[in-house]
Amino acid sequence: MTKIIGLTGGIGSGKTTIANYFQSFGIPVYIADDEARKIMQSSEIIDAIKKVFGNSVFENDVLSREKLAEIVFNGPEKLEELNKIIHPAVKRHFDQWLLQHAAAPYIIYEAAILFESGNYKRCDLIITVTTPVESRIQRVLERDKTTRELVLKRINAQWTDEQRISKSDFVIENTSIEAAKLEVVKILKILKIKQNES
Repeated sequence: MTKIIGLTGGIGSGKTTIANYFQSFGIPVYIADDEARKIMQSSEIIDAIKKVFGNSVFENDVLSREKLAEIVFNGPEKLEELNKIIHPAVKRHFDQWLLQHAAAPYIIYEAAILFESGNYKRCDLIITVTTPVESRIQRVLERDKTTRELVLKRINAQWTDEQRISKSDFVIENTSIEAAKLEVVKILKILKIKQNES
């Protein structure tokens, strides 16, 4: 049975870079946020978003992620409503993907809100990536062309590093990519030992 290794960390922690490094070793990686973005383009999800949030989050009939983010990160109940639309669809997609990788001893499931969504319960082991908050803010500002205020709202909508670490099996401190990669190699060795034991 394929083991699910959860990989998480706050926004801007560099978890996708770490996920890609795991992938370079031939390990199947599922990036939940990327898949959610694709799923949000489907007509079924678009209709559900229109029903809940109205046409104000659309520009020329195209979903504006910025407008939607502004609404959901200013109101926890709105974020919950969006998650109720997106999470079941991502879960269905992941279940199909998992079947396609049934021969793999383990896969990496990368998700920013692994704990908040409850998906951590499906994981056999969990890795948390941490990075100092200021570095995270700078990364997101450069990547998403957003405002500091909005980044802080998104950070505050997520669990803290302390909360994540308390429920994790491994922690990767991503202060430098070289150090983080060494941690990945260490984790892979431990996973191999566990695999041989089972």
